[in-house]
Amino acid sequence: MRARPSSAPVMFQSWHHLLFLHWAWDPAAIQATLPPGLFVDTHDERAYLGVVPFWMDRVRPRFLPPVPGLSWFLELNLRTYVHSADGTPGVWFYSLDCNNRIAVTLARSLFSLPYVFARQHGKRPATPTSSSHLSSRRSGGAPNTFDYAPSAPFSPAAPGTLGYFLAERYLLFSRRYDGTLASGRVWHTPYPLAPANVTTAETSLFADNGFPVPARPADHAHTSPGVDVSIFPLRSLSPTSFSKSVA
Repeated sequence: MRARPSSAPVMFQSWHHLLFLHWAWDPAAIQATLPPGLFVDTHDERAYLGVVPFWMDRVRPRFLPPVPGLSWFLELNLRTYVHSADGTPGVWFYSLDCNNRIAVTLARSLFSLPYVFARQHGKRPATPTSSSHLSSRRSGGAPNTFDYAPSAPFSPAAPGTLGYFLAERYLLFSRRYDGTLASGRVWHTPYPLAPANVTTAETSLFADNGFPVPARPADHAHTSPGVDVSIFPLRSLSPTSFSKSVA
């Protein structure tokens, strides 16, 4: 999955100043939230829910340049990790909050992703080692606020580690409006990652998606300066992906 697809991408993006916060979760509780055809992925028999705030930069279709006011915005997502029946690993998004209404509309219609508009603001780090700040709040909702900085040098995650399991994902799954599942590839160089020093982490996003808000700090917290990303078209999931029964 880390190999670049041979087909042409439909879009280019840059993801910057990411924070990866992950909490270990009961696999059965995660499985109960997934659509038929997807199965919870685990590391050392643990499932994970992740909260990821970051900056989306230079978002553009393949044949067009970035557009000021449209191609730069913030994002905050709640996600978990899954695989199809044939074992292909990927990401399942519960929600993706964004402060660009046009991006919300296009992502929902073109990629069948559960984007939600939210009021957001952020402060980028002045240097690679300084602090980032990002805040997000849906209309009528509680705030999600994050302050974080790297606490060690950046380096790619080693295969087999929890960091690799959580970060090195190159496929997303989504559910179309007719209920069928689709998958979409992304490609980028491996994330440079560092343990994060997190001084603020308000996560009402859990409650927004029907999960209890964790009463403890994240079990795994990493940050990355970011990657340049190629986005490939959605494809319908093969019927064989629905053939596996839950153990």
